[in-house]
Amino acid sequence: MEVPPGARVGTKSFPQTLPLADREVVLTFDDGPWPTTTAAILDALKAECVRATFFLIGENARIRPELVRRARAEGHTIAHHSMTHPEATLAGLPFPAAVAEIERGIAADDFAAYGTVAGAPRIPFFRFPGFAATPALLDYLSQRGISVFGADLWASDWNKMTPEQELDLVLRRLDAAGRGIILFHDTKSQTAAMIPAFLRALAERGYHTVHIVPASATARPPN
Repeated sequence: MEVPPGARVGTKSFPQTLPLADREVVLTFDDGPWPTTTAAILDALKAECVRATFFLIGENARIRPELVRRARAEGHTIAHHSMTHPEATLAGLPFPAAVAEIERGIAADDFAAYGTVAGAPRIPFFRFPGFAATPALLDYLSQRGISVFGADLWASDWNKMTPEQELDLVLRRLDAAGRGIILFHDTKSQTAAMIPAFLRALAERGYHTVHIVPASATARPPN
């Protein structure tokens, strides 16, 4: 599915979401890449021929470019989640500092994925850490043609639980919603352990995964 520039989607944060059909889902992962867990998730996605979107933290991408390049080579969408995921959130920083966090993160992600940094992100997708946006930052991203993603449901995998508990939780939420953008974290061992069973459950329950990409006019070819 192509996403137009400057979109704001995900009902946890915005009034609208992607125009998904019933039993269509978009899989997204935040905060990586991370040793072991990101690789395990990539293995599971590859085994089921599923593509996802990874919202990367720039400093993690800088340290582990091989995982970023692998995700890109396997057809996943490389998106952005700030440079350091500041504890104060971007909303708690002065505007210039928040913009620097965004731009440094985009540059680090793109350098890890493509080996160069262009004047604009190759994939103009961003998710605010903690979903903590401000009107000024939303306007800034809109002016840059960058789409902002919230989520429609999440796995709550920042809470301690077993893989089995997480699987039950996210499937119950998904069955209640019927469709949507799902938020996971590829830094969580319980999520990495749960994903193979989750992907099998999606197929068994008749769900289809949708791969999101920028609208053709905004997509930038890698150098």
